[in-house]
Amino acid sequence: MLAGMNTRIDNTLLDNPLLALEPLPRYDAVQPAHVQPAIEALLHEAEAALQAATAPEHPADWQALARTLDVATERLGRAWGVVSHLNAVADTPELRAAYNALLPRVTEFWTRLGADEALYAKYKAIDPTRLDAVQRRARELTLQGFVLGGAELQGAAKARFAAIQERQAELAQRFSEHVLDATDGWHCDIDPAQAAGLPDDVQASARAAAEAAGKAGQLRLSLKLPVYLPVMQFAHDRELRARLYRAYGTRASDQAEGELARLDNTAIMAELLALRHEEAQLLGYPSFAHLSLVPKMAESPEQVLAFLRDLAQRARPWAERDVADMRAFAASALGLSDPQPWDWTYIAEALRQQRYAYSEQEIKPYFPLPRVLQGLFDIVGTLFEVRFEPMEAPVWHPSVQAFALHRDAELLGHFYLDPVARAGKRGGAWMDDARSRWRRPDDGRLQTPVAYLVCNFGEGAGGRPPLLTHDDVTTLLHEFGHGLHHLLTQVDEHDVAGISGVEWDAVELPSQFLENFGWDWEALQRLSGHVDTGEPLPRTLYDKMRAARHFQSALQLLRQVEYALFDMRLHLEGAPGGDVMALLEQVRDEVAVLRPPAWHRMPHSFSHIFAGGYAAGYYSYLWAEVLSADAFAAFEEAAAERGSVLDTATGRRFRQTILEVGGSRPALASFRAFRGREPRIDALLRQLGLA
Repeated sequence: MLAGMNTRIDNTLLDNPLLALEPLPRYDAVQPAHVQPAIEALLHEAEAALQAATAPEHPADWQALARTLDVATERLGRAWGVVSHLNAVADTPELRAAYNALLPRVTEFWTRLGADEALYAKYKAIDPTRLDAVQRRARELTLQGFVLGGAELQGAAKARFAAIQERQAELAQRFSEHVLDATDGWHCDIDPAQAAGLPDDVQASARAAAEAAGKAGQLRLSLKLPVYLPVMQFAHDRELRARLYRAYGTRASDQAEGELARLDNTAIMAELLALRHEEAQLLGYPSFAHLSLVPKMAESPEQVLAFLRDLAQRARPWAERDVADMRAFAASALGLSDPQPWDWTYIAEALRQQRYAYSEQEIKPYFPLPRVLQGLFDIVGTLFEVRFEPMEAPVWHPSVQAFALHRDAELLGHFYLDPVARAGKRGGAWMDDARSRWRRPDDGRLQTPVAYLVCNFGEGAGGRPPLLTHDDVTTLLHEFGHGLHHLLTQVDEHDVAGISGVEWDAVELPSQFLENFGWDWEALQRLSGHVDTGEPLPRTLYDKMRAARHFQSALQLLRQVEYALFDMRLHLEGAPGGDVMALLEQVRDEVAVLRPPAWHRMPHSFSHIFAGGYAAGYYSYLWAEVLSADAFAAFEEAAAERGSVLDTATGRRFRQTILEVGGSRPALASFRAFRGREPRIDALLRQLGLA
C-alpha cells in the first residue's frame, strides 16, 4: 500500500487505522499515537510522488499526473481529514497535541505543492483539446489555484508566502481552540428556583449535569447553545440572563471572567488580518477582500458592499418597527421600561407567544430527532429518487449514526450524522467531506463520496430522544442540503465533484434551498410526529408558525448584514488603528437598530471568518439566499400547477442541473440550466416578508 517505503516501516504501520480507510475509516480505533507515524508516512509518499510528477521525463498528461500524484495526495488528504474531523468533534488534550504537532508540516507540504513551479508548468503544458469538458474545468481551476497559491512568486516572496500560510493555519487553529475552551470552560450552578421559565427538558439536562459534577440538587448551566439559547428566551430571572449573556458575549476575549481571559483572541485576530493583507499584496491585490473574491461569483468588494447595503436599506424600516413593538410590549406587559441587551431575546419570545399564541416549546415535542430524520429521508427520497439505509460502521461517539445512500441498486455514497452537543465538540453545525467521488486513475474503480453532517442539538432527557426546535429542524435541513450536494454528484473528477470547485458564494444554494421544506405543510406532516403519540404537527399550530414566519425577519436579516459588512470591510480597508471593535461600531452605526454593550466582543468568537474559511466571504450566506429562494420558487410554481412542492419532476431537474454537476461548471450556468434565466431577488424579499 505504501509504495516506495521499506518493509520495516510498512510492518510497523500495518495496524494503523489512518492507513486503512477502506471501505470506511475505523474512527473508533484511531488513537493520538497513530497520528504522527501515519501522517509522516503519507507525507513521505506524497513527497516522492511530487518529485516523480515534476521530473522532466514525466508526461504533461492529465491522467498520468493523476496516477502519479493525485493518488498519493488524495490519500494524505483523507487521512489528515480524519484527524482534523476528530479534532473538531472529539477533542482531547492528547489528540490536540498530536494534531498541532503535525499541522505545520502538513500545511507546509500543501503550500509547497500549490506553489510548485515545475508542477504548474506541467498543468499549463497539458493540451486542453485532449480533455473533456469536466477535465477542462478542473484544469482551469487548478491553474487558478496555482496562481493564488503563489506559484508565480519568486525567491524571498515565495518563501515569505509559504511562511504566511503556515502561520495562518497555526493561528486559525489556536483561535478555534480558544473559542472551544472558553465555551467548555464556563458553567454556573444555580438553585432550581432560579430556573423559573426554563423548559423542562433543559432543566432535566442541567440537573443531570449538576449531579454528574457532584452538585446534586442544583442545575448546571453552560454556554452550549442548547442551554444558552433557552435561558435567553425563557428564564424569568433577569440577573441569570445577564450573567449568561455576558459570559457568552465575552468568550475568548479580554473581557472574559477570571482565568478564562487567558484565552483572549485579540492578538490572534490582529496577526491573522496582517498576514492576510500581506498575502494579498504579495499576489498583487490591493486587499484580502479582492483576493478572496477571485474564485467566487461576486465580481468585486464594491459589488458585495452595494448588495449588502441594498438589503439593509430594504430591511431597516421593518426592523425599526419591530424594535418599537418590543419596547412598547416590554413596558406594558413585562414591566421593562428600559430593556437591556440580555432582555431582547426574552422580550421577543414573550411577544411572539402573545401575538401568535404559540411557543417553540410547544413545537418541540412534535420534532423528536428519529421522526425528523425519517421524514427528511422520505422528503429527499421523493424529490431526488434516492433511498437511505442505516448501517453498522465504526463511529467516534455512541450518538453518531451512519447511513448508506442508494438510487435503485446503485450505491451513491455514505454519510455520518453527529447530532448532539457535548464537551470537546466544536459548536455550530457543518457538513464536511470525508471522501470525494472519483474515478480512480490507479485502478479505474469508482470511489463513492462520504460526508459528515454535524449539529449541536440538545440531548434527550428522561429516556426520550432529542427534541428539536423548529430552528433545529431547519439547521438539519440546511446541513443535509450540503450533504446532498456532495453525495449526489455524478462527476468523476474529484477536484470538481460534489462541493469541490463550487464558488464559495454559491455553495450555500442547496443547503438554504432545502431549509424551505421546513415551512411547507405537506413536508412538515412527514417531518413531525409527537414524541408520545406519534401524531403529526396539528394544522392549528402550523398556521401559527406560518403566521409568525416573518416575525422579526428584518431584524435577523440586519444582523446577518452587520456580520457580512464587518467581515468585508475588515478585509477591504482594515480596522482603524488596528481596532476591530472600532470598525464594528462603524458598521453598527450604519445598519444596526439594536446595539450590544461596549464590553461585548462578537469578533473574538467569530470563527467563520477567523477559523472557518469565510474570510471576506460571510456575505455568501445572503448572496446564496437569493439563489436558493428563487430555486425554491420553482417548486412553489410546480405546487400551484400540480398540487405539491414535493414534485419529483422538478426535484429531478434540480438534481440533474445543480446537485449532480457539482463544480464541473460555473454556478451561474447551473442556476440558468435549472431556472432558464438569471436569479432574481424578488423571491427572497417575499420569503422574508419584505416584498
